[in-house]
Amino acid sequence: MKTYKEVLSGYIPEESVETVFHWIKTSNVQLKITRNRSTKLGDYRPPIKHKYHRISVNHDLNKYQFLITLIHEFAHLKTWELYQRKVKPHGVEWKNKFSEMLSPFMNENVFPSDVLKVLKKFQKNPGSTVADAELRKKLREYDDGESAFTLEDIPEQGTFKIHNGLVFKKIEKLRKRYKCKRLDNNRIYLVNALMEVVPVND
Repeated sequence: MKTYKEVLSGYIPEESVETVFHWIKTSNVQLKITRNRSTKLGDYRPPIKHKYHRISVNHDLNKYQFLITLIHEFAHLKTWELYQRKVKPHGVEWKNKFSEMLSPFMNENVFPSDVLKVLKKFQKNPGSTVADAELRKKLREYDDGESAFTLEDIPEQGTFKIHNGLVFKKIEKLRKRYKCKRLDNNRIYLVNALMEVVPVND
């Protein structure tokens, strides 16, 4: 039977395991490693209906993306402990906490130098790695095998299909989602930039 640390070392860089394990051990949190979710990399739920915090991270992320996502969610946990509902989910307080919690890992024992270079820029104003195109592109270079296409890879006015075979045209970006037209009924949908899609030749 694997220990908790051995499980963690299968998902994050070895040099980060001790710190992350300490966070888990001292935070009254349930960490769940989940299936691939097309609209998000990770998730945080505060202890409202449960007696503990809940964090989930997609199982198929490379170790650098997994660690950054885990820090992102732990920053939500720590911000909740300090402010609960008094601040915005991705407001200044959360950004400061994320940047602070990222700091111990900002060295070449944890991240490769090319990732570290981009990550240092990201740390100044952290947010979602999905929304940061430069960081997301760099992290995808470390994915195993061929990376899947996501909606953000599709050019505007380009067409694509999703997992159930429905075909859409990408129209324009509206904050964090894209306005897309479903071609069989001309209805408009807002689609997450992280959605995995298959390009369709016009």
